[in-house]
Amino acid sequence: MHTKNEEELLALGERLGHLLQKDDVLILTGELGAGKTTFTKGLAKGLDIRQMIKSPTYTIVREYEGRLPLYHLDVYRIEGDADSIDLDEFLFGGGVTVIEWGHLLGEDLPDSYLELEILKEADGRCLQFIAHGSRAEQLIKELQDGV
Repeated sequence: MHTKNEEELLALGERLGHLLQKDDVLILTGELGAGKTTFTKGLAKGLDIRQMIKSPTYTIVREYEGRLPLYHLDVYRIEGDADSIDLDEFLFGGGVTVIEWGHLLGEDLPDSYLELEILKEADGRCLQFIAHGSRAEQLIKELQDGV
């Protein structure tokens, strides 16, 4: 998928947010400034979250309440040491978990999650969705059917 500007990236995030269910996990990758937190802002809107979404870069985790709780993590600074935070509390906390730089967790990732790589391009962003498990495959299909 391709977005031309921030508004389209937010709208795509919002569409996905409407589809999310309890215990869904998203892993966001992309260089600094690619739009990971911007996408999460749209996703939060789709989860009926009215709070301002901020990057969890320095706090590691931010929690928000909406239709479902949103656990927004940034694991860049824990350098792959998943034991430094209680991941299970978020992965199985009855909400939606979004992990920026989640690929750094390696084998500590759950079996089922939707991975999104956001790539900067001259005319916007290229978004590559990768399914890990049947639930993630279902989300991609539902997202594409809505396009």
